[in-house]
Amino acid sequence: MFRKDKWAMIVAEIIGTAILAVVVYTMVARTSFPLFAALGAGATVGLLGVAMGLDNDGVHLNPAITLAIWTQRKTETYKDIVRICAQLLGGIGAWYLLNYFLGHDIKSTAGAFDWKVFTAEAIGAGVFGFGVAAAAYQSSREKAAVLAGGSLFLGIMVASIGSAAIINPAVAVGIQSWNWAYAGGPIVGAIVGVALQGLLFAPTTTAKKKK
Repeated sequence: MFRKDKWAMIVAEIIGTAILAVVVYTMVARTSFPLFAALGAGATVGLLGVAMGLDNDGVHLNPAITLAIWTQRKTETYKDIVRICAQLLGGIGAWYLLNYFLGHDIKSTAGAFDWKVFTAEAIGAGVFGFGVAAAAYQSSREKAAVLAGGSLFLGIMVASIGSAAIINPAVAVGIQSWNWAYAGGPIVGAIVGVALQGLLFAPTTTAKKKK
């Protein structure tokens, strides 16, 4: 039987990812200017990070981030499998919720696979992953949430040059912007971003002791 903290993790990933997907769709559907989607998504991740916790073993809201952190052996495999399932379930839930309120099915906007889209999504997710990895070393939940939310804002702005700037496979499912570019690009980018932060910029044991 799952303990309370396990259920909290699952519920947080489902609800948080669904909220994020709805916010992103609300911004994207009303304007083509990426600033608003970036602000909405960044603020959502920041606020949910404060409310639910955003660190290696907390809420991720993004399968690409979960996989990237897993590659650094910071979390347990079975937990990450559950997380990813919960995130995708949240995305699917957002999809059905949007269909219900709009009164029609959301049409797919992803189109065919495009390397330009893949690259843009990878770079944007790399910026986000770098920031999330740095957030794990912050001394407070609030600082970590602000850093993660700001990194998502920057990642979306960068990715918007060449894609719809989703940089989240679960959100891509929720707003029907799904193909292999929107699935694989964020995963590759997030893994590189998290690894880069860990290899070059993460505080060393000696630095931690000096603090």
